[in-house]
Amino acid sequence: MNRGNSPQASIWVDADACPGVIKDILYRAAVRVSLPLTLVANRALQIPRSPWIRMLQVPHGFDVADNHIVTVVTAGDLVITADIPLAAAVVEKGASALNPRGELYTRDNVQGLLDMRNFMDTLRSSGVETGGPSALGNAERQAFASQLDRWIGARPPTAG
Repeated sequence: MNRGNSPQASIWVDADACPGVIKDILYRAAVRVSLPLTLVANRALQIPRSPWIRMLQVPHGFDVADNHIVTVVTAGDLVITADIPLAAAVVEKGASALNPRGELYTRDNVQGLLDMRNFMDTLRSSGVETGGPSALGNAERQAFASQLDRWIGARPPTAG
């Protein structure tokens, strides 16, 4: 699955917090369209046996998986993450970023989302209870699958 000099885009998953149903959608898509999929996590994960799917375990530590993804991602790749600072970093490198709820991070929206995240962090650190996200439902799963299909369909054809 090593890209070597191949221009084939890859999908990178910030896998420690990625919901299982989203991983299942990604597994099926990777096999269906022969697309390299790498799950990056600080613990071992069970993944399907496929030449298109691999798991990369990184050491425990704050942002170790995120930092690895930022290091290896290239323009044209897709990163699956709910981590807005990670999304901002990969968008800056020319990659796409999609959260598990189907929201695509872009150059146009990621700074505003990052500002809102930082504001909410400030509120929480001052003692304000802000609540968390709602449970991932069918609408979010469907939105994720639709955005993933759009990204797959927009990829340039690969040589070979």
